[in-house]
Amino acid sequence: MPDDKTQPPESTSPLAPPTSTRRAILNTLRGSSGNLVEWYDVYVYTTFVPFFEKQFFGTADTKTRIYAYAIFAVTFLMRPVGSWFFGRYADRHGRRSALLFSVSVMAACSFIIAIMPTYDTLGIFAAIVLMLCRLVQGFATGGEYGTSATYMSEAATRSKRGFFSSFQYVTLVGGQVLAQLTLLILFAFLTDGELKDWAWRVPFAIGGVAALIVLWLRRSMDESLSEEHLEATRSGADRQSGSLRELFTKYWSPLLLVFLITMGGTLAFYVYSVNAPAIVKSTYADEAVTATWVNLIGLIFLMCLQPVGGWISDRIGRKPLLVFFGVGGVIYTYFLLTYLPKTTNPFATFGLLAVAYIILTGYTSINALVKSEQFPARVRALGVGLGYAVANSVFGGTAPLIFEAMKADNMVPQFIIYVTVTIAISLGVYIFWLRNRGTTYLDTESGHAFEEAAKS
Repeated sequence: MPDDKTQPPESTSPLAPPTSTRRAILNTLRGSSGNLVEWYDVYVYTTFVPFFEKQFFGTADTKTRIYAYAIFAVTFLMRPVGSWFFGRYADRHGRRSALLFSVSVMAACSFIIAIMPTYDTLGIFAAIVLMLCRLVQGFATGGEYGTSATYMSEAATRSKRGFFSSFQYVTLVGGQVLAQLTLLILFAFLTDGELKDWAWRVPFAIGGVAALIVLWLRRSMDESLSEEHLEATRSGADRQSGSLRELFTKYWSPLLLVFLITMGGTLAFYVYSVNAPAIVKSTYADEAVTATWVNLIGLIFLMCLQPVGGWISDRIGRKPLLVFFGVGGVIYTYFLLTYLPKTTNPFATFGLLAVAYIILTGYTSINALVKSEQFPARVRALGVGLGYAVANSVFGGTAPLIFEAMKADNMVPQFIIYVTVTIAISLGVYIFWLRNRGTTYLDTESGHAFEEAAKS
């Protein structure tokens, strides 16, 4: 949490004045809708990998799954670049403009993947085009996280800030739910062969259309930065907003804190919500519909837990939830990855996933808000986005690839140690570096909470 001695004075109110709680709710919904679509596009890729991998790498190669996950991992390299670009853009030109920009980029790439030729036509260039599209999508996603986290924290009513901000991960997990639901619907009408032949294109086309709808919705959302702040950046009077120099010289400590908060949480998120569903698919290889239902219900459960975690944090503080996640993750990761592949009863499988998702909620429901509270408005989108994106690229996006590679070499126990140690490091940060309550930048910035409107 920021120290009052280091908190710089603001010459003008950095955030727009409060309007009403109703507007705050509408803005939260509009801001999070893009998050839903962008993360749908992210998870459509991992959900449909078994159906399109041969289309881009050829039927003769036996390592197509690893290649496909390698592209998934490589795209995370673009997230820090996207977080820098969109974070600077959002801090200087407004959250709304940045969010419109990022979802437009995502829509274009989804349409390209939906219509592009495959390996039979382009050869190795099919994989290259796929990788380029995913790199650009990684760029857009890197900007979406920091900017939407910033916007939703600034739009939330102070007393319910945890609850409102939790909807970022409601929509983030919701994107994965929609990806699984899309697969389930396609299973109901199409054969496995049709999915591998041409129907894998359908979910990417859906993502492109959905992004256009969100683009239209976001055009009516309010800007959370004040007009005075935006005018100062336009006129050149404010050269500090969105500045890397400002971030690295004055706010390097909270930037490092965001990285350390994220590393264990993002690794656990991808292990529990990407690797674990993939394990379920492998375990029920001959019962694809059963596996999809188990994964879908599990992810819906995780999605519904997010507002509960946010609500609890508004009452007891953010730190206890993060510590709960850290302790649970250190203890439970071994049990999840050891027994999930051995469990063939769907109810027991769901139970293993459900416990993992309860633990994970301690991180996912509030992590975006905790990070937003570390920075003032002028570098908030940049600081939140960059700290998250670097940790996410190193630890989160690589998790599916590392797991698949280590599983192929019978090194799953070593992977479990890696995950457990990483979560333990973040747990130490939660315990010794974070304060549970105290005044944050969001508390002191004008117009931050719609508090007066909430009383009326």
